[in-house]
Amino acid sequence: MMKEAIKAYITNERVTTENSEAAKELYDQGRYGTLKDQSVQLSLIEAYYLLEKGKITLMNNRNKAVLPETLLKKAKKLEPAFWKRYAVYKDIRERGYIIKTALKFGADFRIYDRGVKPGEDHARWIVYPVHEAEHLTWYEFAAKNRVAHSTKKRLLIAVVDAEGDVSYWECRWLRP
Repeated sequence: MMKEAIKAYITNERVTTENSEAAKELYDQGRYGTLKDQSVQLSLIEAYYLLEKGKITLMNNRNKAVLPETLLKKAKKLEPAFWKRYAVYKDIRERGYIIKTALKFGADFRIYDRGVKPGEDHARWIVYPVHEAEHLTWYEFAAKNRVAHSTKKRLLIAVVDAEGDVSYWECRWLRP
């Protein structure tokens, strides 16, 4: 039996689910968003992923349904790197990992080992999505590696190709 999609509402750059047990369960099981009472506040990336999966139905302030392509258009306007970041988010989620934002670490995302939920243990990796056509200087690379090292996490460079496929490069400091 398929569960009914959870209602969520978009206002500006925020998406908030209805206040329900189903919303709390969505958070508890997959750690999507941030729990606020019985509702969940989602990022645009999380909302787009859940909308694509049929886990939520998205409504605007006039209580009209928002289609996935409408949300994608809005998200790309607000965040030019949205599609590249979304390709990485989706790939990691579909591999069975929990992925959360990592702005306070100076990275795009942090990833937890399979079976580990945020709050139970620390993330293992911080991730920087880059498009295959982008250039990264040695200074930028060194800065990203330093952030990973100082936060006791491994660095993942997620390279997104033109088709949206993602390859990962893990980097760490070694002492000879």
